[in-house]
Amino acid sequence: MGEDSREFGKSTKINHKMEEVQREEEIDPESNPLNEPLLLKRTRTLSSNPLALVGEKVSYIESLDYEINENDLFKHDWRSRSRVQVLQYIFLKWLLAFLVGLLTGIIATLINLAVENIAGYKLLAVLKYIHKERYLTGFLYFTGINFVLTFVAAILCVCFAPTAAGPGIPEIKAYLNGVDTPNMFGATTLIVKIIGSIGAVSAGLDLGKEGPLVHIGSCIASLLGQGGPDNYRTKWHWLRYFNNDRDRRDLITCGSSSGVCAAFRAPVGGVLFALEEVATWWRSALLWRTFFSTAVVVVVLRAFIEICHTGKCGLFGEGGLIMFDVSNVTVRYHVMDIVLVVVIGIIGGVLGSLYNHVLHKVLRLYNLINQKGRTHKLLLSLAVALFTSMCQYGLPFLAKCTPCDPSLPESACPTNGRSGNFKQFNCPPGYYNDLATLLLTTNDDAVRNIFSTNTPQEYQPLSLVIFFLLYCILGLITFGIAVPSGLFLPIILMGSGYGRLLGIYMGPHTNIDQGLFAVLGAASLMAGSMRMTVSLCVIFLELTNNLLLLPITMIVLLIAKTVGDSFNPSIYEIILHLKGLPFIDANPEPWMRNLTVGELVDVKPPVVTLHGVEKVAKIVDVLKNTTHNAFPVMDNGVVPPVVGQANGGTELHGLILRAHLIQAIKKKWFLKERRRTEEWEVREKFTWVELAEREGSIEEVAVTSEEMEMFVDLHPLTNTTPFTVLESMSVAKAMTLFRQVGLRHLLVVPKYQASGISPVIGILTRQDLLAQNILTVFPHLAKSKGREKTN
Repeated sequence: MGEDSREFGKSTKINHKMEEVQREEEIDPESNPLNEPLLLKRTRTLSSNPLALVGEKVSYIESLDYEINENDLFKHDWRSRSRVQVLQYIFLKWLLAFLVGLLTGIIATLINLAVENIAGYKLLAVLKYIHKERYLTGFLYFTGINFVLTFVAAILCVCFAPTAAGPGIPEIKAYLNGVDTPNMFGATTLIVKIIGSIGAVSAGLDLGKEGPLVHIGSCIASLLGQGGPDNYRTKWHWLRYFNNDRDRRDLITCGSSSGVCAAFRAPVGGVLFALEEVATWWRSALLWRTFFSTAVVVVVLRAFIEICHTGKCGLFGEGGLIMFDVSNVTVRYHVMDIVLVVVIGIIGGVLGSLYNHVLHKVLRLYNLINQKGRTHKLLLSLAVALFTSMCQYGLPFLAKCTPCDPSLPESACPTNGRSGNFKQFNCPPGYYNDLATLLLTTNDDAVRNIFSTNTPQEYQPLSLVIFFLLYCILGLITFGIAVPSGLFLPIILMGSGYGRLLGIYMGPHTNIDQGLFAVLGAASLMAGSMRMTVSLCVIFLELTNNLLLLPITMIVLLIAKTVGDSFNPSIYEIILHLKGLPFIDANPEPWMRNLTVGELVDVKPPVVTLHGVEKVAKIVDVLKNTTHNAFPVMDNGVVPPVVGQANGGTELHGLILRAHLIQAIKKKWFLKERRRTEEWEVREKFTWVELAEREGSIEEVAVTSEEMEMFVDLHPLTNTTPFTVLESMSVAKAMTLFRQVGLRHLLVVPKYQASGISPVIGILTRQDLLAQNILTVFPHLAKSKGREKTN
C-alpha cells in the first residue's frame, strides 16, 4: 500500500507538471478545467494505466474477463462435464439468487428498523422539549444527536472503507460494463455501508438509503459468489463454478435489482431498474433469476411487516408493502389537464438538467477539499450535518400556524408524535405548523406527508417554497460527503415540492389532486436528472398503488427525459466521467464512423507478441517491462493447409492472459527443450479453476538463471478463439462489438495477408475506445463533433 501511494504521488506530480507545460505552450480560451475528469493523465499515446475514484478511494483500474477463455483446459472441462455437474451448476445459480434476495431483504428490514427507531425516539424527545417551550434545549439535543450519528457514519467511511461512501450505483454500473472496481464489494465495505446508512439516514441528512441498498445487495451477491471475504473464502467444491467474472456479473445484477426492490418494495421496478440503468449485458435467463430474487425480497419484507404490526418492532411497523399510498383518491383529468402534465414534464427536465450541472461543479469542489486528507473529509461531513440540523429545526419557526380543519378529529390534528400530517410544533392547541410537518420528520415520512391526498388546504405556498429551496440546497451539498448516500429520495423531495406548489396554483383549473401533482413533480425531476423512464414508471406505480396514474406518469417521464437529454447527460454518467471510470456507452459518437481501428492502432506502441513455445527469460522480461494484460501468441514456419502454398507462414494461435503467464511461471511449468506438450501433461499441472484466479504479480515469483534458459509451451493456456476485426472497421462498429460481447481485448488484423506481414497489427482495449482518449490523440475530430451536433 505504501509503494502504491508513493507511485500515485509520483504520477500525480508528473501529471501536474505536464499540465503546466501544456498550459504554458498553448492557452485555449475555450478550455474549461471543470469539464475534465477528476483524475486525468494527459498522454499522446492512446493506452494508459488509468487511475479512477472508486467510492472515495483512488485505485488502479483494470477490465474484467467476461469473454469465455476457450483454451485447451476449458474445452476439456466442458467436454467432461457430466449431466449431474450441469444440474449442480444450474441449481447453484438459483440457490444463490434465492440467498441474495433473502439476505438483502433481511438486511433492508434491519436497516429500516434501526432508522425508524433511532430517528423516531430522537424526534419524540425533541418534540417534548418543544412542547415544554424549551426550544434551545431541543435544538441542542436535535443537533447533538445528528452530529454524533453523522460522525459515526463518516468516520467509518473515512478510516475503514472509503468505497462505502456515496451511493455505489455508478461503480456497480461500471463493474457490469466490464470495469474492475477494487474493494467495492468486500465484507468491510458491506458492514460499513450498513452501519453508515443507518447513521446518515437517522441523522436527518438529505439522502436516502435506496442507493446504498443497491450497493449492499451487490456486495452480498459478490461475497456469496466467491465464497466469502478474500481472506476467509469457503473452499466449497460447488463454488468452483462461480470462480469467474461472467457468473459473478450475473449475481451482482441480481443483487442490484434486489436492492432497489428492498428500498422501494417494488419487485418489478427492481428488475427493470437493473435492465434499464445498471446492466450492460442482459438475457432472458438473467431476467428470470433477477425476478426470482426480487420476489424473495418482497416475501421477506411482507413477513417482517406482519410481525411488526403486532408492535414487536418498536416505532417501526406503520404502513404496509406500499410506501407512499395514494390509492384513496380518484384520478380524473380532462384534455386541458394534459397541458399541465406537459408543463410539469418540461419543468422537471429543465430543473433536472440544472441540478446535474450544479452538482457536477459541487462534486469537483468537494474533490479539492477531500484531497487535503481525512480530517477535511470528516469536517466537511460534520459541517453539512450541522447546517442541515439548523435548517430543519429553525426554519419551521418562520411558518405561520394554521388552524386545524374542524372536520378532522382532535387526535389527527394537531399531532405531537414522530409522524403525522399536522404537527403542532410551536403552535397553540388547535393549530399546526405545516413546515414542521415536512422538515421535523424522517425523509420517508416527509414524502408521505407531501404526497397526502384530499388535503388541499394543508400546506401554505410560502412553506412549500421554503421546503423546495431548502432541499435544493441540501440536495446539492449533501451528496458527495463521506457517508453512504442515495440520490433517489432527495430528488423525490425536491420534485414533490414544486409539484405540490404547482398543484396549489392550478387548483381552480384542474381536477388533479395536489398530492398527485406532488407525485408527478417527483417523477419528472427523477426522469430529468437520472434519465430513466420504464423502470421509474413502474417504481412509482408500485410506490403509490394507483394504476390510474399510468398514462400521465408516462407522459411526464418521456417529456422530462427528452428535455433533460437536450442539455447534459444523466447524473450517473456525469459521476462516471468525474471519477474517471472507463465506461463504454451504448451509443458511439457519430464522428467515430470516420475513424478506423487501424488508425487507432497506428498511434499505439507496437504490439508485444510471444511464440507458442517461448523462452522463460522472454516471458519474464515481457511481464516485468510491460503493463499489458494479454499477448498474441504466434507460431512461425507453419505450413497452411492450402493447395499451392508450400512456404511456411506465421499463424496467430490466439491470445494469452497475463495472469495465465504468471501461473505458468509460478508453477515452474518449464521444458528443457523447445517442444509442444501433450494434453495430459498440462492437465496434470493446471486446472481451469486455478486459471480463473487473477491474484499475484511477477515480482513475487523467483526464477533462477538456469530456469531462465528453459521454455514454456503456451499453446494449452492460450485462448484460441479471440475476437478479431479488420483494420478497416470503423471505431463505432468496433466499440459496439466490444460492449455487447463484453470484451477485454480486441485483436486488429491486417486487411491484406502476405509473407512477412504479421497476422496481428495491434490490440484494442477499453481505454482505446473511449471518446475522450481518442480526442486527445485526434483533436481535429472535436471540430467535426461540434459540426455534427449543430446539424
